[in-house]
Amino acid sequence: MFFCIIEEESTQDNTQDNSYTGNVFMENSHNEPKYIEVRGACVHNLKNVNVNVPLHQIVGIAGVSGSGKSSLALGVLYAEGSRRYLESLSTYTRRRMTRAAKAQVDEVLYVPAALALHQRPGIPGIRSTFGTGTELLNSLRLMYSRLASHRCPNGHYVPPTLKVAAEQEIICPECGERVHAPSAEQLAFNSQGACPKCGGTGSVRTVDLDSLVPDDSISIDEGAVAPWNSLMWSLMTDVCREMGVRTDIPFKDLTDEEKDIVYHGPAEKKHIFYKAKKSNQAGELDFTYYNAVYTVENALAKVKDEKGMKRVEKFLKEEVCPECGGSRLSEAARAPKLCGIGLAEACKMTLKELVEWVAHVPESLPKEMRPMAESICESFKTVAKRLMDLGLSYLSLDRAAATLSTGERQRMQLARAVRNRTTGVLYVLDEPSIGLHPSNIVGLNAVMHDLIKDGNSVLLVDHDTQILSEADWVIEMGPEAGAGGGYVIAEGSIPQIIANKNSMIGPFLAKTKDLRIRQPIAPEELFALGKLHLSTDRIHTVKPLEVDIPKGRLTVVTGVSGSGKTTMVLESLIPGLQAQLNGEHLPKHVKDLSAEGIAHVKLIDASPIGINVRSTVATYANVHDELRKIFARTADAKNRKYKAGDFSYNTGKLKCPVCDGTGQISLDVQFLPDVDVPCPECNGSRYAKEAWEIGYENKQGNRYSLPELMEMDVNTALQATADLKVVHQRLEVLKNLGLGYLTLGEETPSLSGGEAQRLKLASEMGKGQSDSVFVFDEPTIGLHPLDVQTLLSVFDALVDNGATVLVIEHDLDVIRNADYIIDMGPGGGDDGGRVIATGTPEEIVGNEDSVTGRYL
Repeated sequence: MFFCIIEEESTQDNTQDNSYTGNVFMENSHNEPKYIEVRGACVHNLKNVNVNVPLHQIVGIAGVSGSGKSSLALGVLYAEGSRRYLESLSTYTRRRMTRAAKAQVDEVLYVPAALALHQRPGIPGIRSTFGTGTELLNSLRLMYSRLASHRCPNGHYVPPTLKVAAEQEIICPECGERVHAPSAEQLAFNSQGACPKCGGTGSVRTVDLDSLVPDDSISIDEGAVAPWNSLMWSLMTDVCREMGVRTDIPFKDLTDEEKDIVYHGPAEKKHIFYKAKKSNQAGELDFTYYNAVYTVENALAKVKDEKGMKRVEKFLKEEVCPECGGSRLSEAARAPKLCGIGLAEACKMTLKELVEWVAHVPESLPKEMRPMAESICESFKTVAKRLMDLGLSYLSLDRAAATLSTGERQRMQLARAVRNRTTGVLYVLDEPSIGLHPSNIVGLNAVMHDLIKDGNSVLLVDHDTQILSEADWVIEMGPEAGAGGGYVIAEGSIPQIIANKNSMIGPFLAKTKDLRIRQPIAPEELFALGKLHLSTDRIHTVKPLEVDIPKGRLTVVTGVSGSGKTTMVLESLIPGLQAQLNGEHLPKHVKDLSAEGIAHVKLIDASPIGINVRSTVATYANVHDELRKIFARTADAKNRKYKAGDFSYNTGKLKCPVCDGTGQISLDVQFLPDVDVPCPECNGSRYAKEAWEIGYENKQGNRYSLPELMEMDVNTALQATADLKVVHQRLEVLKNLGLGYLTLGEETPSLSGGEAQRLKLASEMGKGQSDSVFVFDEPTIGLHPLDVQTLLSVFDALVDNGATVLVIEHDLDVIRNADYIIDMGPGGGDDGGRVIATGTPEEIVGNEDSVTGRYL
């Protein structure tokens, strides 16, 4: 995320574009610009776009996936807003800041400083918590520093006093000892208040005893003690025998005393006779016994690189720090008491509970301290209210930020932006509705209006009609994805968009589109094909559950954020099914799981595919290998003695020698960040010039080279490869998955979450799946309502092939097309964690307990 503020120069009066009439733009007596002027934008697939973007309003950018929404919002407006600010800074400063590239655009006028809240905020580090990320912990630490009862060296507590704020000396009234009240900094686990045992992380790594002897049916001589085998201590078997342990019988048959020697025996020196395994050499020596636990600890202490860590970490487990109980705080930082509890206990409360607790703090203090207390508490409550409005009331301040969902992290960013009370900033929100139940979107809408009230502008890239309906102005990109997109097909207010026949989002905003496209199943037929039954004990905030899931149907699990959907499906059902399929024990909290006839469980999530530019759509979909074989059989290739392997842009002879087959080169610009540009030799094709000379001719008489095919999108390549049966079939699957606009050479790590999910399905389509469970985690991320309909047809195809499809989802179009709904709630955190309603969409609508039902 980049944030910058600039002072706006005085500007001349601008004549308003004739297409913008009425009161769409705010009147301004100072003749300030009323909109950002974009002329000739050509970023990615934008086709020389000219558009005016209103300032000081909520502007929605809509369009099907790949139509150019993000290219306009992030690639042009955000890039130019941030770049121009950074160019005003010194070279020294610019080197140390994330810098957006110069946009491919003729002109952008009157763009304010920009702040982008990206669709996927970075994963926070181990030291980040919900409390630190929202800065609520700062206010709480200040409360404990200034308002708490502090402990003297003899353990007596001194009542709250103004002397702390006045930095006066405090004397214990019971023993006369001097009391040193800690500063807010001394209560921080990332600073002076860190627990010395865990260093403020709340967890410690210890040796996992269960991992030391993975198979107790074999003897120590046969390698039962794993760390002695893999950590270079094979002599320990001989030393262990001298310690009085029988090494020739199954480990499970050893006495408890013998096992204890293996795990924790003393470091005694023993005289052993040994024989080398790989030769007949033998000898005698004195060797000190190192037990299995010490072997791991010793190896951990000597780790110098990632390879060494991998050898050791399989014998380790992460546990809550025994000294601080996971609070991360030192004993001194845990000592101050406010309203009877310490800082560690306060951080364990949910935000909702903590707000109620903070409200009572001032009245618990002496009268003279209340004004100061109310001031500190008010700063806490102001920030907390915004977070609660965004549906995060169920989170506790000590919750590790890395465990938060994408949507939760994005809302933390948004609340922080509002709290800063900036003015004159362009906020670019990339899919802020991700992870939000319809009831949470109400709070998000309020945040956007607050940003406008403070004099900012909001640019909203989203597909959710509930949030797009809040926009004052909508710019719709299209009409298609990829090469067929990049045009402004409609713009105007919501009524104007609805009335515009060119608009594809209009019917969804007007709610005139028929959104039920799957045939409903009669309630009595739901479980006709069998069921999966899950029974769990309490875990996290989820209460004990008894859940039935119909086999061979589309089931949607929904509920407000934090209601327990992820815990039930991703932490209970999937690990349970995987354990059963692998013949392992069920997770401890899973009491029972019956899944007769299920042989496969497949999680289709939104995680990126591949880690670098060498992974492309063609390689992932097994199209590239097939094409290489085909081109190796051409007359051109045979004449030049090229094999299939030579056509690989990773290792083959025909890869571009300049960029080494990556399609791009990194320029080291001294004093500035490195710049990645298309390779000047191959123009980004990845191939050497010789590859373009080898052609395949189809039955229509058209001749193509492999680099040419890789530059085509799937729809175009389908026509070019019509007579190549296997390639055509695989490309047809991609088209049916709604990915026809992707080019074959597109890098897979750059795909959106929804695109990645559908691409992962490519190899699964068209097969019998009656023994398979498919689990989708929010598959509508980044999808236009029309794309959601394509996704529903994909679900239909899987169900028709016998698959059991389970979807975690907030999107109402997906929910209303489910065969069966499991609604969790009613709230988040401790207020949720229960199944509050189950049944068909019609039954959920009629259930008064269901929050989802109200929005359906």
